[in-house]
Amino acid sequence: MIHFVLLISRQGKVRLTKWYSPYSQKERTKVIRELSGLILTRGPKLCNFVEWRGLRVVYKRYASLYFCMCIDEDDNELEILEIIHHYVEVLDRYFGSVCELDLIYNFHKVCTVSLRAHGVL
Repeated sequence: MIHFVLLISRQGKVRLTKWYSPYSQKERTKVIRELSGLILTRGPKLCNFVEWRGLRVVYKRYASLYFCMCIDEDDNELEILEIIHHYVEVLDRYFGSVCELDLIYNFHKVCTVSLRAHGVL
């Protein structure tokens, strides 16, 4: 099960969130702060899976954005990496080489294009 999806810039700014498990606003802020610090400080040659609070975070960096999904420990990490990659491909086709500014200035379009192909967003 996917618990949440985060798109975070290299500077630690959140560009998109989608929550599938109940988290209060205070918990969401804490989760984002923790995961931003954890993922942004990892080396580029380290594994894209991180154990976190009894869950697993799968992430992939594309240009200046980190696409992160939090899943159960028994879920397939490689499938989640494929979902992330497919989402980036869909955004690339829609925007013609998507960049962080597309996410900022066309937020409503990004939500429309969202991960509906996989039933995620």
